[in-house]
Amino acid sequence: MAPGKEVPAKKVLLEQGRRGVQVLVLTAGSAAIVREDDRGRRTLLAVRGPGELLGEQSVLGGGERSANVIAVEPSVLHTVPAHAFHAFVEENDLLPLFLRHAFSRVRQGDEIQQELAAAEVPVRLAAALLRLAAPAAEDVPVPVTVRLSQDELAQLIGVHRNTVVQNLAPWRNAGWVRSAPGGGLVLHDLRALRQILAFS
Repeated sequence: MAPGKEVPAKKVLLEQGRRGVQVLVLTAGSAAIVREDDRGRRTLLAVRGPGELLGEQSVLGGGERSANVIAVEPSVLHTVPAHAFHAFVEENDLLPLFLRHAFSRVRQGDEIQQELAAAEVPVRLAAALLRLAAPAAEDVPVPVTVRLSQDELAQLIGVHRNTVVQNLAPWRNAGWVRSAPGGGLVLHDLRALRQILAFS
């Protein structure tokens, strides 16, 4: 495995539609999985953390990448060429395990995209913030800082920046979120955001 490489926040690590020629191992930081549809509308499907593999689906399947992978914050990655990854999988008889894992991820991503396709903006925004704050869908201590600008959040959920600003306004007034020093948002009430999803 190649030495770890530091990458800055917002860098596109893997591009949707490109063939898989390598697998990335995320050892520090986090990365967003973002799918773009034919109309250019983006959906945040998941956020991956340290120890996760990125891009293994297209390498194992031999097809094109189904989503963009973008660094959410400064991160460290190791690159594994496709041939080396295939050799490792075959030598350790890991293909059934990786395929089950890959199919589970694809199914999860498709379900999220279908659920959010017709959802109102507050639901899509709350879902995106929760995935960024708690990638494993677990309870995390608050406050949580999400290092994405309102422009970037708008791109992730396929709306204009002004729409994000308008939808954040009542949440700010309620004390759920506030601006973070240096950019981004500080989330103070994840339970309130989850309730938006529950009542959607």
